[in-house]
Amino acid sequence: EVPVEVRGAGQASRQVNNFCAPDAFDCDKLVAVEVLTPGGNWSSYPPHKHDTASEHEAVLEEIYYFEGGPGYQRVYGTHDTLAEVSGGDVVLVPHGYHGPSMAAPGYDLYYLNVLAGPAPQRSMAFCDDPNHAWIRSSWADQVVDPRLPRRVTDARGGSPGDAP
Repeated sequence: EVPVEVRGAGQASRQVNNFCAPDAFDCDKLVAVEVLTPGGNWSSYPPHKHDTASEHEAVLEEIYYFEGGPGYQRVYGTHDTLAEVSGGDVVLVPHGYHGPSMAAPGYDLYYLNVLAGPAPQRSMAFCDDPNHAWIRSSWADQVVDPRLPRRVTDARGGSPGDAP
């Protein structure tokens, strides 16, 4: 059984399928999750990073592999990139802040997150961009998008009406 969680609220609601998360699958370095973002929603939000070893942050390189879309992905720090993404696109995040991943209205967005780092313990610890960290506290007064949770196959070609 794959652990499934719904993160965020309102238009920042998304589903994370933790099939290779540290608590779900035993391996040495690899961490991988699937993220389903309903059309019009944002995920990987607030923007965050994981490139500094600390008590609250792990050093991880990250790859996003997208299906569905169109959508957009922002990566910033050394360089600021906003890329349109759709099925088959890959975005590399070697360092710096990244997010949001934005699903265009009417188009669900799926991405596979694959992360790995040098630490002996697997972790997904991150640090929010301080300019946007406040957004997490706004979710307490919002409801989760009613289109969630969903099956993975829904984001790859099913219609919203197919979701349970």
